[in-house]
Amino acid sequence: MTLGVVEVSKRIAGFVGSAVVATSVALLGAPLPSASAEPCPDVEVVFARGTGEPPGVGGVGQALVDSLRSQVGDRSLGVYGVDYPASADFGNRIEFAKTVVDGVRDAGAHIQATAANCPKTRIVLGGYSQGAAVAGYVTANRIPDGVPAEYVSQIPNPLPPSVADNVAAVTLIGRPSDRFLSDVGAPPIVIGPLYADKTTEVCATDDTICNGAGVGGPSFAHALYGVNGMVGEAAAFATSRL
Repeated sequence: MTLGVVEVSKRIAGFVGSAVVATSVALLGAPLPSASAEPCPDVEVVFARGTGEPPGVGGVGQALVDSLRSQVGDRSLGVYGVDYPASADFGNRIEFAKTVVDGVRDAGAHIQATAANCPKTRIVLGGYSQGAAVAGYVTANRIPDGVPAEYVSQIPNPLPPSVADNVAAVTLIGRPSDRFLSDVGAPPIVIGPLYADKTTEVCATDDTICNGAGVGGPSFAHALYGVNGMVGEAAAFATSRL
């Protein structure tokens, strides 16, 4: 490991924030957020932004939304940006874990609310970089191995199996590799069996966050998904599942 995790966090946040695409724990019993305003959209994108991006779906998320709009025809498209800190505090394992858990909880709660209130809406779950890790964990059918026993009670339960029918596709863009996650003390992402066939992952060959390289500063390729054509590929996959 050539860089400390704190330095890595600073580089990731700064790099992504300035690149071409401009890209604590709540109670388990907290009320579910309301789904999209009526009328229910035909399709809704639930997207978790990348590290350090401002609230919303982020640059890569917006590129995915724009590509989907061009592909879904006359179907209405709603957008929900996962509400979580997208923290760059990789040096504090517990605090960083809390930000990811916040994202998993918020995305899962919103998906359940949408399924209940808008049962005909087809959901596209997605995320970029850290957000892709959040989205991946949302699909898990059990709490990941490696979570310390004292924190298991703080992890949201997996989504009910019935909700999987409402999720048409999962798009993970530049997802941190298992090696990267291990290096920063996070458990591996295991896509749940109900979501495996509807999940696509895109990773640029030179993207050191997702290509299996050890922890270090992100390569330039990590910030180019909005312009390298791969977001369009992810959108095409999602559209084919609607």
